[in-house]
Amino acid sequence: MASTVGARSAKPMYLQIADDIEEQIKSDRLAPGEEIPSEAALMERYGVSSGTVRKAVAELRTAGLVVTYQGKGSFVKSRPPVTRKSSDRFRRSHRRAGKAAYIAETEQAGVKPTVQVLSIGPVPAPQEIADRLGVEEGAKVLARRRLYFSDGTPTEEATSYLPWDVARDIPELFEENPGGGGIYARLEDHGHEFAEYTETIRARIATKQEATALRLSPGSPVIHLTRNAVTTTGRVVEVCDTIMAADQFVLDYRIPATD
Repeated sequence: MASTVGARSAKPMYLQIADDIEEQIKSDRLAPGEEIPSEAALMERYGVSSGTVRKAVAELRTAGLVVTYQGKGSFVKSRPPVTRKSSDRFRRSHRRAGKAAYIAETEQAGVKPTVQVLSIGPVPAPQEIADRLGVEEGAKVLARRRLYFSDGTPTEEATSYLPWDVARDIPELFEENPGGGGIYARLEDHGHEFAEYTETIRARIATKQEATALRLSPGSPVIHLTRNAVTTTGRVVEVCDTIMAADQFVLDYRIPATD
C-alpha cells in the first residue's frame, strides 16, 4: 500500500510518519515482535532527515506501540489486553476462592498471569516504608519482591514489606508460593483481618532498572502505586510498593458516596 505521508496534510511530517507506522501496526502489517524499518530505510521511504525519523519513532514509543533497544533497533510491542486494576480485586470472596488480587484481576482481563519471585527475606525498612508501617527506619522487615507477567509480557514489579513481628510467625510468607489467596489470605488466617486498603499513585518516568525489568524503552512512563493494607485494629501489616508499565493498566476505582 502506498504511503500518503506528505499528501496535503498540515500535520508535522514526524507525526504523519508515526501515524503511518501506527496504521501498519494496527492492521498487522507489522506484527508484534517484528522490527520496524531501520532509520536509514525510513529516511529513504519518506524522504526526510534522521531527526524527523527519530521524532516519529519517539512518538511511537510514547504511545506504547514500539520498544527500542540500543544497538538493536525498534520493535513492535507485544500488547496483552490492558488490565483494569480495580478496587474490587481485594474482595474477601476472591481470597476465599483461593485467588490472590493479581490472579483475580488478570482473569477478568482474559490474560494468562504468571509470577516470578525475585527475592524473599529480611531487609532494613526504607524511610517511606518504615513511616507507613509505623516502625523505625532501618528496622528489620520481611520483603517479598515479585515480577508479574500477562501472557508472557512483564507488566509490573512489586515488593511487599511486612513488619517482622507479624511475618516471623507465618511461615508461608517465606515461601515462593504462600498458598491460595496469597499473602493477604495467610495474614487473615493468622488473625489479621483487613478493614481497608489505601493507595497512593504517582506517574513518572521509569528508571533504568525498571525499564529493563519491564522491557520498556528509555523514557517510558510508569505508574508508581504504594498500598497500605490496614487491619480492623488500625495496624498496617503490609505495604506494597508497585511499579506498573503505564500503557498496560487502567486504574478503575469504586468510591462510596457515603461518609
